[in-house]
Amino acid sequence: MKLLNSAHIELLFVRLSASNPSPVTELHSLNAYTLLVATVLSAQMTDKGVNKASPALFAAADTPQKMVSLGEEGLRFFIKTINLYPTKAKRIIALSQMLIDEFGGEVPSDRASLERLPGVGRKTANVVLNVAFGEATLAVDTHILRLAPRAGLSESVKPLDVERDLLRIIPASFLKNAHHWLLLHGRYVCTARKPHCGECCLNDFCPKNGL
Repeated sequence: MKLLNSAHIELLFVRLSASNPSPVTELHSLNAYTLLVATVLSAQMTDKGVNKASPALFAAADTPQKMVSLGEEGLRFFIKTINLYPTKAKRIIALSQMLIDEFGGEVPSDRASLERLPGVGRKTANVVLNVAFGEATLAVDTHILRLAPRAGLSESVKPLDVERDLLRIIPASFLKNAHHWLLLHGRYVCTARKPHCGECCLNDFCPKNGL
């Protein structure tokens, strides 16, 4: 697939930003800690599925201290509809305890500390850094991993390589919100099986048309 030139990359983000000037994550959360928990829960799970379970959970435990008090069995009760919930419950209790023991019960705002937490990899850390702390990070999920080559933004197939490609080519003024724009476009327009090309604001210069 042909890669877009810098002018088309600029135009891509101009159009995505015009269609959604203030994009936000679709994961429901109350604070940085609940965002972290929701993001851990979202691995191999849809945001909608997580959002069905999270209101009751966060009403019961919206801090690391409350989560540890709830305990692993108590947490399992709230997230039993979530894929891999036994493993996720164990990790969330462990990361909550680590937040208490090493970070004063607060979610750290640096990547190295976040990635030390159980169940937190680079993608989860990027989400937290971007949404909770306003950093210009780019979390590459399945939607962005699929969209990037389709849209002519990267030829890479590994998440970290795609992330590096995108960070290199996306204009600085669009970088903070780029993750949301690309994710939502991949989720609702440039879908996996039947992309809605007729509704796509990028269709006139999409590489699939040979442009």
